[in-house]
Amino acid sequence: MICIKRFRTKIPFTYRSDPRSILFFSQRGVADAAAFVARCCPEPPFAATPRLILASERFSTRNSKESRLSYVLIVQAAGTYKNERVIIGPQGVTVKVQGQDKPVINFCANNYLGLSSHPEVIKAGQEALSSHGAGLSSVRFICGTQDMHKLLESKIAKFHGMEDAILYAACFDANGGIFEQLTNPDDLIISDELNHASIIDGIRLSKAKKLRYTHMDMGDLEQKLKDNQDARQRVIVTDGVFSMDGDVAPLKEICDLADKYNALVFMDECHASGFFGPTGRGTEEALGMSGRVDIINSTLGKALGGSMGGYTTGPKPLIDLLRQRSRPYLFSNSLAPAIVGSSIKVFDLLMNDPSFIGSLKANVQRFRTNMTNLGFKVLGNDPTHPICPVLLGDARLASEMADALLKKGIYVIGFSYPVVPTGKARIRVQVRF
Repeated sequence: MICIKRFRTKIPFTYRSDPRSILFFSQRGVADAAAFVARCCPEPPFAATPRLILASERFSTRNSKESRLSYVLIVQAAGTYKNERVIIGPQGVTVKVQGQDKPVINFCANNYLGLSSHPEVIKAGQEALSSHGAGLSSVRFICGTQDMHKLLESKIAKFHGMEDAILYAACFDANGGIFEQLTNPDDLIISDELNHASIIDGIRLSKAKKLRYTHMDMGDLEQKLKDNQDARQRVIVTDGVFSMDGDVAPLKEICDLADKYNALVFMDECHASGFFGPTGRGTEEALGMSGRVDIINSTLGKALGGSMGGYTTGPKPLIDLLRQRSRPYLFSNSLAPAIVGSSIKVFDLLMNDPSFIGSLKANVQRFRTNMTNLGFKVLGNDPTHPICPVLLGDARLASEMADALLKKGIYVIGFSYPVVPTGKARIRVQVRF
């Protein structure tokens, strides 16, 4: 611990090496605090962004601006600042990054099947733009539903083997719009502790009782189900594939517990839909569990064309309820026709000929084998999934390695706290077809 008592504000300031430490300072002295951290800790012993708590109860415009600036300075000192690199041109196997002389190999996109630049997908989007316009300028229930929206929803439901589907502007909205409508105060939601931020935010909107179970720990999940059998309805919530670790949820065990304790299973399939499993149906298909999940949320913004949009698919009564009550659906503009048209083509391609998924699997196995042979630790409990996080540990190392690789023509991103746990910074490699 370092304690400084003589900043210009004369307010004590304490810095702890614990990554979860709290920095106490007055608003007027935050710039000094940030500069001190940067000066004394060129290579900070933590891999986390410290939380900043303002000592002053007042929050003037001038001081809030300074606090935000100092927050950024401290994040930079910690090696966890997120730089936004600018891509010039379309997403692809190689991309042109602003500031780089040559195209670089892209290992950090969610474009697992390369469909965002597929000629037929682009053509379908262009045709929809010409035939249906640039946008609807309306929410769905007023004058924002076109025949294309209904067609895409029917294809999504068919693809997942569900009764119906509903489109959202993003999967973040889909996750934000379901739990409040699905549950009431007499219900229980039990969520994996490492679920995506959008799931967490959506659950917070619900009035149901909320519990978290230890990541993929079926013993902990069962105990919480057993202890809460008086709940009117129990909902188990999990990612199908956890995006930062590449771990696949133990779906059989989850569904077995759901059957045993009469619970619903909700699964987010953003990092599985379209490319995981023999025909791309996702985690259910990959694990031989088709038909056992009650509700699936996913995205059109990753493997399924990479454009934008999310959806919920499940029982028709639920989808009907969401159309009437889900706030992100009711109060957001309809998806643009170009997005809808290109997404329809994506589902047509996948349902007619999913053979290229096999090539993706081969690429993943090749990458994992070679990296492991070189001595790197590649995370993930399924050797066929294209999320291949290379564990490094230190946040600054992950950031600097990503920068060094970019100079050598390889585009990857380093991830550290708060996106991943402290001390588990990594380069997340995403292999594609």
